[in-house]
Amino acid sequence: MPETGWGVVRRALRRNRRLLSPYVALLVSWQVCEALVPVVIGLTIDHGVATGDGSAFLAWAAGLCVLFAVLSYSYRFGARFGVRAIEGEVHELRSEVAAHALDARGLRTDRLAGETLSLATSDAEEVGYALRMAGYAAGSIVAVGIAAVVLLRTDLLLGLVILGGLPLCLAVTQVATPRIGRRSRVQQERAATSAGLAVDLVRGLRVLQGIGGQSAGAARYRVASGETRDAAVRVAGARAALAGLAQVLSGLFLAVVTLLAGRLALEGEISVGELIAIVGLTQFLAEPIAILADMSAQLASAVASGRRIVDFLASPHLPAGAADPAGARSHGATRGTTLSLSGVAHGSLRGLDLHSPPGELLGVAVADPADAQALVRLLGGDAHPDDVVGDVRLGGTPLGDLEVGVRRGTLVVVPHRVDLFEGTLRSNVDPWGRLDDDALDRVLLASAADEVLALRPGGLDEPVSASATTYSGGQRQRVAVARALAADAPVLVLHDPTTAVDPVTEQRVAAGIHDLRGPAAGDLTTWLVTCSPTLLARTDRVVLVRGGRVVLEGTHHDLLAHETYRETVLR
Repeated sequence: MPETGWGVVRRALRRNRRLLSPYVALLVSWQVCEALVPVVIGLTIDHGVATGDGSAFLAWAAGLCVLFAVLSYSYRFGARFGVRAIEGEVHELRSEVAAHALDARGLRTDRLAGETLSLATSDAEEVGYALRMAGYAAGSIVAVGIAAVVLLRTDLLLGLVILGGLPLCLAVTQVATPRIGRRSRVQQERAATSAGLAVDLVRGLRVLQGIGGQSAGAARYRVASGETRDAAVRVAGARAALAGLAQVLSGLFLAVVTLLAGRLALEGEISVGELIAIVGLTQFLAEPIAILADMSAQLASAVASGRRIVDFLASPHLPAGAADPAGARSHGATRGTTLSLSGVAHGSLRGLDLHSPPGELLGVAVADPADAQALVRLLGGDAHPDDVVGDVRLGGTPLGDLEVGVRRGTLVVVPHRVDLFEGTLRSNVDPWGRLDDDALDRVLLASAADEVLALRPGGLDEPVSASATTYSGGQRQRVAVARALAADAPVLVLHDPTTAVDPVTEQRVAAGIHDLRGPAAGDLTTWLVTCSPTLLARTDRVVLVRGGRVVLEGTHHDLLAHETYRETVLR
């Protein structure tokens, strides 16, 4: 992977060279033909119109038609190669960003989901568009060279003006390039932040409505969006200034060339056809000059986007554990697996000791939500070893020593935040497609998700949109519980799985979890991290965590005699 933004752009050019070669060649052909159009028109006038020679006129007119045909098809087919190269590169960059974000080892990054989306969309597209400039820049350079040769053959002074003035114009316009690069980086960062905030607000809209926080959320987004707008205006202003400067300089430059050509025509040193060719060439040169001036701005934006992609791809993964899955499995990562914590300190946890034998349905009542979050992050593998003190073991093996695939196949941790994915209810409940109808019915019944299906005409084949925006919070929670039960993991940790459902449904879910994961299940271990008395009443044992450590232990019924426990679960 490249280490700089320039490296990303260079790699894009290198790995698309098979498509870029015909693209550049055809766009060069297009620009050469564009440059030759006024020349051929001038020759037609000199040799066909001024002389009155009808056959010569028809011959040159036919040549002009052929020139336009080559011009048109060169651009048409060249653009096809260019678009394929651009879209292919954008796809590759999106795949790299997605692969890094979805790596099984997890990712240590503070970026919001919308920021990552911005990298895979707008930033990837900016890098892809740099490929577009390759063809236009090459064509423009060759076209300017053709124009210079024609003018040199027509008049030495005109040719020298072109060869000397054009580089000067381009050098002056490059003064704005560093500023555009800096402003582009800022603008893209602000746009990514706004996108991330927007995604979070949309996903949490129901929560905001529940607490009356819509105005605060809207105000926060309004500020972020305003900053993005101002940054975009500054970038547009810098690019507009560059474009204006290029137009002024090219206009002055071309006016000088036209005046010189007009003087030569008046003095009889060039013919009428040559004058028309020179005027046409000077008008044509405005486009390649503008393209060459804008090329630096486009590259600056592409490099800035490449730098952001490089920074994201350089963000570290969480520890992968042992490289040998077979070795990890030999340590007991199967049904009948124990889960234990000894003297664990992480986040707000302070010397937490927990041990669960195979087959136990354990309730973990946590007084402080921060303790619950720290515990779930730790078990889910989202905590870096440098931030953890103590010992966490799965099947007698340190959790960090297990290969990621084995660990996640043995220990499934379902956080409180529910995520459903675009597809169908079936693909959300059984994404692996390995359950038969009877098994699906059991997990749907146990999670009370059968009621969700009853309200959907499509049943299990009912479409689910991105983020499941057409489903209520309680419906999403039940589908998520069904998915967790469908995994049939040896060890399952559920964090507050019923906070959005009504009491009757909560009773059903508690009974369903007990039926599928309780004593009748044999060697399946389940931890319920919750303060719900309905769920805790169904567990084999309950531990109360306060101040980051276990302070009470027993059955739910016995612990109700302690005031501290009652205050925690009956509030």
